[in-house]
Amino acid sequence: MHVHVEVDSRGHPSLPPALTEASGRYFRAEDRSPSLDSIAETYRGLNMAAVVFTVDARTRLGHEPNSIEEIAEGAARNNDVLIPFGSVDPLTGTEAIDRARRLAGDWGVRGFKFHPSLQGFNPADPRFYPLWQALQEIGLPAIFHTGQNGMGAGLPGGYGIKLGYSNPLLLDEVAADFPDLTIIMAHPSVPWQDEANSIATHKANVFIDLSGWSPKYFPESLVRLSGTVLQDKVLFGTDFPLITPAKWLDAFAALPVRDEVRPKILKHNAVKLLGLDRREQA
Repeated sequence: MHVHVEVDSRGHPSLPPALTEASGRYFRAEDRSPSLDSIAETYRGLNMAAVVFTVDARTRLGHEPNSIEEIAEGAARNNDVLIPFGSVDPLTGTEAIDRARRLAGDWGVRGFKFHPSLQGFNPADPRFYPLWQALQEIGLPAIFHTGQNGMGAGLPGGYGIKLGYSNPLLLDEVAADFPDLTIIMAHPSVPWQDEANSIATHKANVFIDLSGWSPKYFPESLVRLSGTVLQDKVLFGTDFPLITPAKWLDAFAALPVRDEVRPKILKHNAVKLLGLDRREQA
């Protein structure tokens, strides 16, 4: 549920060099920027599918994102293994709404990715409610980064990135006010894991993806609830290329999660959320 495309075919990166270098050091990634077709080959070789996206933070970073349209085209070319999500910059106002509608209607994206800390916005601010209303009308899920941030880690002032915008409690307000908008809280939400657990338990339209951390470092409460009350609400994700599927799955195998729950986490919950079961029936 969580794979980044960090460079387009023209070699344009998704982030300014300082952020790319800092996050590479933070995650100790071997290959920070594989091409989209390379990602497809990797996942095809693993007999796995992947949701792919980038983040549009042009206003906050002063840096144009890599091409989302190209991601959509590449996913269509590799539609046996890749599922494209779009991204829009909430700070662009009505332009973000128009672009979201175009990405869904003209380019076939299957959801949207947001990173409140990187994009520099509070998702609970009513200023952004027209965007959430539009996404609810479009009927596609939205992934929001939550918790600790590898972007800007170790840089002076964290590159100006504010962690508080990624507190999952802000998404609780959005989920309450837009009950038909499917929200995925990305990552273990450290230092707010209990908050994330509570929200996912309370709100039928809120889920958690398990990307961005090796499972051996998951908070105990997340592991425990993933195997019990949240077994239908958590989704396999890696944050590839920062964490490889092999590394994540090896660590996940060691967690005390019941065998009958594992297929839900690794596949079935995502298939249902993305509507892939309905598409297969059609």
